[in-house]
Amino acid sequence: MAKTILVLGGARSGKSSFAETMAKRYKTVVYVATAEIKDDEMRERIRIHRERRPLCWQTIESPYDLEKVVFDQNKKADLVFIDCITLYITNLLVMPGSQDSSQIIDKIHTLCRVCEEITSDVIIVSNEVGLGVMPENALARHFCDIAGSANQVLAQRATEVYFVISGIAQKIK
Repeated sequence: MAKTILVLGGARSGKSSFAETMAKRYKTVVYVATAEIKDDEMRERIRIHRERRPLCWQTIESPYDLEKVVFDQNKKADLVFIDCITLYITNLLVMPGSQDSSQIIDKIHTLCRVCEEITSDVIIVSNEVGLGVMPENALARHFCDIAGSANQVLAQRATEVYFVISGIAQKIK
């Protein structure tokens, strides 16, 4: 049975590096990137992530349709690596004709179902956003609520869950 591994952590916690180290154990890896280059700062973050990845990993950029991409990679890769769910949620929230909370959580449930049905292992990276101060603006609070709910769904359905803080990973499930 394939595994779904969720790796949580705050910004710059080392979660992606930890997950990438786990992924290097696999022969064939498809890296699914949810980030979009919208400014120079994001361009630099993406450049750093790209340079860390082995050249043999295939990269698919998918800011909106994770469940479809994961399904399409079944049997083509030993591992599907998704980085990251919180950017995916952001993309869904700000896209034209954006989706409401229940639609986004439904997409997370669908992603979980697809991960459970395929034969490839899946590593999912997500930010834990609930440890900081509650944001002042309504959209940011709405995002935190959705991200927290999405992480709960993912953690409940994942085979393994790790929390990374200051570069140190702790297995919590």
